[in-house]
Amino acid sequence: MPRKRTICFVTGTRADFGLMQSTLRAIASHPKLALQLIVTGMHLDAAHGRTINDIKRSGWRVDAIVPWKPAKNDLSALAVETGRATARLANALARLDPDIVLVLGDRVEAFAAATAAHLSGRILAHIHGGDRAQGQVDDSLRHALTKLAHLHFPATRQSAERIARLGEDAWRIRTVGAPGLDRINADALEWEEHQPQTQARRRGGYALLILHPTDADNELEYQRTKMLIGACLDAGVLEIVAVDPNNDPGSQGIVRALREAGGVTRHSNLGRGAFLGLLRDAAMLVGNSSAGIIEAASFGTPVLDVGPRQAGRERGANVTTVPFNPTAVRRGVKTIWNNARPRRYGKRNIYGAGDAANRIAKALAGVSLAGRVRQKLISY
Repeated sequence: MPRKRTICFVTGTRADFGLMQSTLRAIASHPKLALQLIVTGMHLDAAHGRTINDIKRSGWRVDAIVPWKPAKNDLSALAVETGRATARLANALARLDPDIVLVLGDRVEAFAAATAAHLSGRILAHIHGGDRAQGQVDDSLRHALTKLAHLHFPATRQSAERIARLGEDAWRIRTVGAPGLDRINADALEWEEHQPQTQARRRGGYALLILHPTDADNELEYQRTKMLIGACLDAGVLEIVAVDPNNDPGSQGIVRALREAGGVTRHSNLGRGAFLGLLRDAAMLVGNSSAGIIEAASFGTPVLDVGPRQAGRERGANVTTVPFNPTAVRRGVKTIWNNARPRRYGKRNIYGAGDAANRIAKALAGVSLAGRVRQKLISY
């Protein structure tokens, strides 16, 4: 029997692992593929729920754990730790010796894994390349990942075209949709199932607040978070349920504001099913999470996208974008809240129909590992 082709996915956050579960299952169940899993980054951080334990409890085998020290509010420390993690990831890949390394998105963990994979002569596949999102360093890292990758799995036609304009060969690019939309309705827990976990009191009567740092300034992010909370309360929103931010510099200010706020139900971490149910049943999502740009449209949930973190990203009709301006934020929340009759949208999603997993697994199983796939040359 021929040896199965090994695909090593490197996960650094609760978000990327949740988005990838259907794809990981498709890889693990494919007759020609075998899955390897490296866990690093926020998964190891007790302040963010040490979500490696959730991965293990869900039955996934972790093949390697790569330490990653949180940088807190220091960009120089983030750069240093990214370098250290790159070396550790190179050692882990040398031990596991996968045929293809798989990463998603634009996080520093994916960038470190991609650098280690490419420089050690391994084939790299990248999901969600070609998107635009300002973030802190997200846009630059995402396109750097594109230039390191040998195979591209963009979510949309526009993203695929952007990858091609970066000089990537057309045969390397497969438009597959967003993996986070696979089984999104089936995986979302019903109200009665997620409510004991999420502690939301009124179905359709709460704002889901998810704010990630845009600047590496704890005090600035603290004030922005207080402003969003105040805007929701001023508009008459009945309750606020918040999920902690990622660990980018500036996140401590957001967490401090959530801790101090009265009447806010705060979660450091939620399982994917509970989170999706919370997103579906919310009156609105307020903040700057990519879940508002990508997943929310599949439920018709209104989104107030605040600030520049997601600037440039394709978005559906359910998303209203405003700057970090108190008047604009209050007006946006009030309009969506609509005197306790929040508007819902159709469930059309520009990021795909929810069949990315099988497309990705099929492509990974079918691509030739010899010859031209390893030999990158800009196409113009």
